[in-house]
This record gives sequence, structure tokens and C-alpha cells, in this order.
Amino acid sequence: MKFHLNLLRAVNEAIYQVFEENKYADKVLEKVLRSNNLWGARDRAFIAENTYDMVRYWRLIRTVAELETHELNEQNLFTLFGTWQVLKGVHLPNWEEFKNVDPKQIDHNYKQMKTQRKIAHSLPDWLDELGYNELGKQWNKEVEALNETAPVVIRVNTLKTNKAELIKKLQEREIYTAVVPGCKDALVLKERQNLFITPEFKEGLFEVQDASSQLVADYLMIEPGMRIVDACAGAGGKSMHIAALSQNKGRIISLDTEQWKLDEAKKRARRAGVSNLELRVIEAKTIKKLYGTADRLLLDVPCSGIGVLKRNPDAKWKLSLGFIDRVRAQQKEILNDYSKILKPGGIMVYATCSILPSENSQQVHAFLKDHSNYELMEEKNLFPSETGFDGFYMARIKRKEEAKKVDKEMNVIKEQA
Repeated sequence: MKFHLNLLRAVNEAIYQVFEENKYADKVLEKVLRSNNLWGARDRAFIAENTYDMVRYWRLIRTVAELETHELNEQNLFTLFGTWQVLKGVHLPNWEEFKNVDPKQIDHNYKQMKTQRKIAHSLPDWLDELGYNELGKQWNKEVEALNETAPVVIRVNTLKTNKAELIKKLQEREIYTAVVPGCKDALVLKERQNLFITPEFKEGLFEVQDASSQLVADYLMIEPGMRIVDACAGAGGKSMHIAALSQNKGRIISLDTEQWKLDEAKKRARRAGVSNLELRVIEAKTIKKLYGTADRLLLDVPCSGIGVLKRNPDAKWKLSLGFIDRVRAQQKEILNDYSKILKPGGIMVYATCSILPSENSQQVHAFLKDHSNYELMEEKNLFPSETGFDGFYMARIKRKEEAKKVDKEMNVIKEQA
């Protein structure tokens, strides 16, 4: 492999900003890649792939490089980069920048450490302990899967096109895709490319959305004409999918606490051709005003995001046990308060992008224990090790018909008989 010094410095700069300045990897890379318009597609791929890989395996790299307590100066950054290349089996050039990289010592250290899960898969101690306590041996499979590179998946916008037409249009641009079994509107890219510059994206023919995420809206069992509330909508990815499934019929109310996220959802809706969407900022009385009004309710609640670490690998270094405790309390509060938005007979889906039972099934079953007028229809765990995509949890819950209403209907039937 031929290295170019300016590309290595770009990787080092990105790593420095992620770990020393505590910035998000995706935002850092976006800025770094914009800094030099002479870089071609291969150069950009080299910078992005090596940055993400080093973030994923940060603990392993620092441990085998024996630089756990050293500051991230330029020399140490080159040493860490070189260490990662040696771990991948790459032969390093005889550069001054790699003077502290000892392949034999790295190989020796790796053999000593590779049996320790938290080091081999690069996890903070507390996260490895939490994951194993909750998932047991399943955790061994998940930590490996979560360190894989996330595939690029798109959702065909059926308001504007269909799968066959989009496949053909993308092929004409030499963008090749494959269908995803069990996910009717999903296509996965065979090779990573920048889709956001394509006319098809700008025309709203597709959205970039992981296959597991696409299954959430499907789980709502939507029919055109329904009144649907997406209560934790964010920037509206799932709201756009709900609109497509409802064929722009009925009414979708998308809620979030942040106005800027709803502004982004508004732009996406315009691009996607969505016409039945209403956006509302959550304020003191917003939720109460919606009580008893929705045929369908989506609670895609805030969570740890552990199921999407392959997509956001720096999150594991920013998470804390305290944060997860706070988010669990928030999940419980949302379930208790927002579930009242459903009409009797309505269906809601509680979803997270976590794989921890304490955020998922345990929350749902605790809610059902305290709310006898709701019943679990079905729940599903989507593990990255089994699907190859993001980790998600979904529970489909029905609000039971009110007893008085049922009795009244039974009396009418008896009278007619």
C-alpha cells in the first residue's frame, strides 16, 4: 500500500478532534473532507475508512501501541496510525513518522490482549460489563458485529417512484444496489458512494435509512386515511416513511422538542412530496391536547444508541452509565404520558435503536403491568449479528376498547338479534 503524507495528516487531524476536542466523528470528517477539493474519491474513502476504523478500535490500538497515557501530539498520532496498519497486516514504509512503531512488539502485545473482549473489541469497562450482564453470551456476537462497517441502505420513496425504476436510474449512474429480503422498500449499495449529490436524491426519490430503521414504520400496520402521531420525530426520517405508507392520505403529526429538527423535517417533506404532515414543537400542553386522538402512535424514544455503534462508533467513548440511567427514566416517562395519545382500539409502536433489554422489553413489560388497558401484540429484537444492519427493538401495543363502549355495542347486537 502506498501512503501519502497529506492523507495521513488528515486522518490524524480527524482523530485529534474526535478524542481531544470531543467532537462527533461524522461532523469532523465532513469538515476535514471539505478542506481539500483536490482529493479524489479514493483519497476521501481512505481518510474516512481509516478514521472510523481507528475510532472503533481505539482502545486496542492504544493498548498494543503502549500509548495509553500519552498525549495526542503529532508523533504519537503517527505511531497510533502505524500501529493500526500493522494490526491490519500492512507493511509500513521506512518513514521517520513511524520510527516508534515496532511490528514485532505490536504482534506480541496483540497476542497477549486478543482474548480480552473489552480490549479486542475496544469497549469501555463499564459498557462491556453492562452488555454482558444484560445479554450474556449474545453480547459476544454483538460486539463483533457492532465493529463492522455499516452498509449504506436507502429507502425507495414510493410517493414518487418504485423500486424497479429507482434501481434502473441508479444503474445508469453506475450506482449498483441489491434488494434487502424482508424489507420491501430497502436497497443496499454494493459499493459506498456519495448519494447526496445525485439528481435522484435531490428529487426526493429516496432517503438514506438503515434497513432495521425502515421496519419500524411498517410495524405500525398503517392504512391510508389514519391519524398518526410520530411523537419523537427528530428530523423526520420515520415520518417520511409513514407518509409514504399512508399514501399521503390521512394526517401525520410529527412532534419534537427541538425546532431545528422539525425545520429539517420540513425540508425533507418538501423534497419527498409529503403533503399530509403537520409539525409541532413539544411544549407543556402539546401532548395533553392530543390525548385520545391517534389511530397509530410511534414512540421512537431517546435511547443509548448502542444498536447503532457501527454507524456511530465514537458514541461508545462519549456514553456513560449515568446517561443510560437518565435515558431509561425518560423512556418510562414517555411511555406513561404519551401512550394516552392513542384512541381506544389504536396501536402504538415503542422502538429504540438499542439492544439492551433494560431499555426495551423490560420497559414495555413494566408499562403493561401498570396499565391494564394496554396489551402487547408482538415484540421483536433486531440484533446486528443476525441482520447485518443496525440493532433495533420494536413492540407493537394495542390500547383496549373501553369497557362501556364494548358493552354498548354488545347491547345493540342483542337488540338487533
